[in-house]
Amino acid sequence: MVEVGMVAEGEGARGRTVSAQPPDLLRLHEAVAGLFATQGDWQRAYQHLRSALDIARDGSLRDALTSSYNRRYLDERLYGPFTDRPPLALALVDLDRFKSINDTYGHLVGDRVLRQVADLLQENLPPDGFCARYGGEEFVLWLPGVEAGRAVRVVDDARLRVARHPWSDLQPGLRVTISAGLAHEDGTPASPERQLRRADVLLYAAKRAGRNKVAYHDAQTTQLITHSE
Repeated sequence: MVEVGMVAEGEGARGRTVSAQPPDLLRLHEAVAGLFATQGDWQRAYQHLRSALDIARDGSLRDALTSSYNRRYLDERLYGPFTDRPPLALALVDLDRFKSINDTYGHLVGDRVLRQVADLLQENLPPDGFCARYGGEEFVLWLPGVEAGRAVRVVDDARLRVARHPWSDLQPGLRVTISAGLAHEDGTPASPERQLRRADVLLYAAKRAGRNKVAYHDAQTTQLITHSE
């Protein structure tokens, strides 16, 4: 009989590009668990049932369209305990003029754009960092344990990846850019929820400054700085 490997759930996988589990893998684990149960092998039945539960939970925390983490997972991190965690940077990312993309090319193309942008945002994140779809065309980058300068580079590199992606291969004339607001702790620990509110203010500053930019506050000057291509 062919064994189905246990599917482990762990922090180390967070923040990296993770392929969604095949939908039938959940049912396969359930079926194998039932088979072992009928044979009285309760230990193996439990192992496969636990794997099925792990897969189901992981699926409930992922966005169905982009396979990035979803709002539910983000809320768990935003409002859960945050004591004794490393310094945190949060970036709120928004696709520029996404409604125009949907209106011009249709919602199917818009969905493909969202999936591709999510993939690009999830590249080269720090350990334990992750990307979550916040809602609509907005995403959050969770960047723990990085100093301010590196956080700016991570987010601006993501902006450049999106801007330089060959979107015209998807639809002639298509161009996609993002804007981002980046909030980094300035030495005083702040709740992730407060960090997200700060990032939201900076995102709108990036939009007002012309889009396709990353906005953040420099620790020395406390002035708004924008990066553009």
